[in-house]
Amino acid sequence: MSTPLNGKLVTVFGASGFIGRHIVQALARRGYRVRAAVRRPDLATHLQPLGAPGQIMPVQANLRYRWSIERAVIGADAVVNAVGILAPSGKQTFDAVQAFGPRAIAEAARAAGIDRVTHVSAIGADADSKSAYARTKAAGEAGVLETLPDSIILRPSIVFGPEDDFFNQFAGMARFSPALPLLGNGVTKFQPVYVCDVAEAVAKAVDGDLAAGSIYELGGPEQKSFKECLELMLEITRHSRALLPIPFPIASAMGKIFQVFPGAPFTEDQVELLKTDNVVSDAAVKDSRTLEGIGIKPATLASILPTYLDRFREHGQYDAHRPA
Repeated sequence: MSTPLNGKLVTVFGASGFIGRHIVQALARRGYRVRAAVRRPDLATHLQPLGAPGQIMPVQANLRYRWSIERAVIGADAVVNAVGILAPSGKQTFDAVQAFGPRAIAEAARAAGIDRVTHVSAIGADADSKSAYARTKAAGEAGVLETLPDSIILRPSIVFGPEDDFFNQFAGMARFSPALPLLGNGVTKFQPVYVCDVAEAVAKAVDGDLAAGSIYELGGPEQKSFKECLELMLEITRHSRALLPIPFPIASAMGKIFQVFPGAPFTEDQVELLKTDNVVSDAAVKDSRTLEGIGIKPATLASILPTYLDRFREHGQYDAHRPA
């Protein structure tokens, strides 16, 4: 039996992305109507079955154009921004998408009479970082909070789930490559967080359950190094592969070369990000600005990864019942 609609409309920017689609589903389950604001509505029809007929409607919006943002928030009761990029492509630059876009969304929401925005950022957002990704993430947060001080910022660590760009990428590489690269020698610490837990935190923010004007840091129940993440992936996919340590100077040089080609495995900017651990801060834990602090028990890697990485085994999902 479907959840009755609650009469409220939420505009979700970036709704068709990895995190966005799970946010849409979490909101639909709560009875919200969802306006999925995306650049290509014709490629977002997969969102509609996540709710009842007519509950989820894709609309065109591009963060580079204020008029499309303003049109997307008309009549909305709440606004969520889940737009983000790992690497620039054409006109989709870090500045346009992660710095200008969030401020423009907040300004449009304010003009529409909405008092706050729920903004998905990232752990590591830092105005002083050498990484353009981290700097523009920080600029986006500042733009949102300066425009609507009651807004809620959610900073996840590396996010995992069926469509993620981390475990899926390296599992795909392990199918054919005899070795996997350990950028920065694989020492960087992550606190991987399940995408559905991030989506639940967003839904709680929309519900009004999170403190206005606060920044929450979302991490899973365990910290793992880059190397440990790859070792777990290889264990689950049942591949035996060498892990090749690559010091940061060499990795940066490689990234600078790779990034000029479409679909680069990693960029110089991403290598720069890896120089800093991506984990929940002690201050966030102390202030209960975490998943546990808002009543969400985060899922472990071991409980989720086998549900979607089994396809990378030699015989795909049919290996699931074979002895390890």
